[in-house]
Amino acid sequence: MTEFTMNDLMGLMPYAPIVAVIITVLLVMIAITIKRSHVIAGTITVIGLNVGLFTLIGQMTGIIDSGPALFEASQLFAIDGFAQFNMLVIFICALACCTLSYAYFDNYHDNKDELYLLMLLSTSGALLMVCAQHMASFFVSLELLSVPLYGMLAYTFLRSRSLESGLKYLVLSATASATLLMGMAFIYAQVGSLGFKPISLQLATMYQSPLLILGAALMMFGIAFKLSAAPFHIWTPDVYEGAPAPVATYLASVTKVAMMALAIRFLLDTKLLVLPSVQMLLMVMATLSILIGNLLAVRQTNLKRLLGYSSIAHMGYVLIVIVSIGPGADSVVTMYMAIYAFTSIGAFGAVTLMSSPFRMTGEADELSHYQGLFWRRPVLTAVITIMMLSLAGIPLTAGFITKFFAIFAAVQGAQWFLAAMIIIGSSIGLFYYLRVMLTLFKRPKQFIEFDVVGHWGVRTGGIMVIAVTVVIVFFGILPSTLIEWSTLARIW
Repeated sequence: MTEFTMNDLMGLMPYAPIVAVIITVLLVMIAITIKRSHVIAGTITVIGLNVGLFTLIGQMTGIIDSGPALFEASQLFAIDGFAQFNMLVIFICALACCTLSYAYFDNYHDNKDELYLLMLLSTSGALLMVCAQHMASFFVSLELLSVPLYGMLAYTFLRSRSLESGLKYLVLSATASATLLMGMAFIYAQVGSLGFKPISLQLATMYQSPLLILGAALMMFGIAFKLSAAPFHIWTPDVYEGAPAPVATYLASVTKVAMMALAIRFLLDTKLLVLPSVQMLLMVMATLSILIGNLLAVRQTNLKRLLGYSSIAHMGYVLIVIVSIGPGADSVVTMYMAIYAFTSIGAFGAVTLMSSPFRMTGEADELSHYQGLFWRRPVLTAVITIMMLSLAGIPLTAGFITKFFAIFAAVQGAQWFLAAMIIIGSSIGLFYYLRVMLTLFKRPKQFIEFDVVGHWGVRTGGIMVIAVTVVIVFFGILPSTLIEWSTLARIW
């Protein structure tokens, strides 16, 4: 009995980073019951995430020998290079969001410890999502990510927009989950299996089945909602605008990386991507996302809404990569999503540093709040400028490298129309990104509504934002390391 238990324990070693996060959830719960303390809850959260991060790095570098996974667990969750790379990105993004949350909620008068509990639960769901290779683990891990987000989005509930943000995401996310479940049911009814790879084995004889095509379409609708791809994008700008700034950062980074990783594994492992109907659906969603996201962003005067519409367009670029190169899309998409997540952290991080949870009128999210920022905060202006340049895909930023690979993927797959859509979308995007940058250098207003603290650059949130900026510039100038790392992110 003892030997069996020890074998089971050793079989869970590949999942040690995820287990570390789950243990951290329990420790934070115990800490809250003993004594409410923002410092203690935040410290335990950061320590737990760091333990998980360094355990993962040890496994990736071979310093920690994790051995084979438990058979029962490996049927639901796969630990491969693709999962480990995406887990690494999720850990870094979650740590960045915790750092921003601590400073943002430091003087918040209501309970703030539960935010870390919700964030840890959501992060554990994100980590499980990138490993999921079964319909059951697909849905359970997705809900584990989504349900805590309802509370996180509405955390500053005294602000009506924050409450509206949480409620809107709750209702629409529940609808998307129901659509996803219905799609799973149709696929299971036709194929008789819930595992990704068993579905691919049955696909050769059933690829023209109307039930299978309908199930795949419904699942793609649910995935598109979570990715905020058009035409399932309506919630995105409203939720981004109403959410507390650090939670919007989390939504734009961790959730997007996890959902895209799960979508890639689902499409490639099940081989549903070979269905012409699924390819056509992805092409339509990519085209609509690029056009709607960029065109609606042009008329925005709210920075958070602008970044929300920008995320819709970027999801379109990623979908083009998936359609264009199919089985080889895993490493390119992973690289794109990692850089997009870090850029979002930098952009939303600047908004977080400028904002406060107390103002009933809102946060520093209007472009007018940043007018003339350069003349009093030149370093923060440089951070925002580099993030905008990276999102626009300007050379010497990491965003240029990922945008180049997206165009190259479309050309490689002979998808000339989609390659043209990337170029057109990027051209439109350049307009509103430059408008943000020009606002920073205008003559400053006489009355300053929002500003960072004088020594923001030596605080943890400021240091983190500056560090992300350095990473974006470094990979933009020397991209070989990023490209080499991304080749490790392959689905076995």
